[in-house]
Amino acid sequence: MISLERRNGRPLRIGHRGAALLGPANMLAGFRAALEAGVDLIEFDVVAGREGELVVAHSLAEIQPDTPTLDDVLAFFVEEARDTGVHLDLKQFGRERDVVQALRRFGLSDRSFVSSVWVRTARRIAALGGARTGITIPRGVLGVSDDGRGAPIARAGLRVLRFATPFLVRPLLAATRSSAVVMHHSIVTAASVRAAHARGAAVVTWTVDDADELARVEAAGVDAIVTNDPRLFPSN
Repeated sequence: MISLERRNGRPLRIGHRGAALLGPANMLAGFRAALEAGVDLIEFDVVAGREGELVVAHSLAEIQPDTPTLDDVLAFFVEEARDTGVHLDLKQFGRERDVVQALRRFGLSDRSFVSSVWVRTARRIAALGGARTGITIPRGVLGVSDDGRGAPIARAGLRVLRFATPFLVRPLLAATRSSAVVMHHSIVTAASVRAAHARGAAVVTWTVDDADELARVEAAGVDAIVTNDPRLFPSN
């Protein structure tokens, strides 16, 4: 089973939707750019297309004629990215079994990590077995944003959310039987990381594209960092 723990004392590098600052998001060209940049895993989004097929896109509105199918992308990991982990973010519920079966069909279960913001989806993936699973705690859980006239209130909400997150970790892990927590970088604290680690769960944070923020979440002890630009990481 894929390890999400740090390697050589440093967090894993996960390319966001491939490597969205180096190539087109959720497209094979972007995945190849991420591979060239030396990521440990490649993250991508999965939704059901208009005909019911599983495709790699963030939403139904983003689907284009050249949008790859899930099978297209899994074949890429088999044929081109043989040593790279698969981070699949399932955006809808109801297709959990199809995802698990696809991973098994391509022989990728052991190096795959499936995350979801939906509690019942994360729980269902875990129950089906095979891939590691993660429950996502989004920043927007309290409608937090730094933009607009509501920013001061939002920033106060962010402070509350940072305080509350360590207390959310245990029930979410118990409810979903996940082996990882996926947190927006803005709510990551050392306390939230300790809470996850105390329950044997890894911490993955997204999406970090700033060197100072990278240093902050690394110091907090996260295990893996999702980024649009893998070049942000120091060379080993």
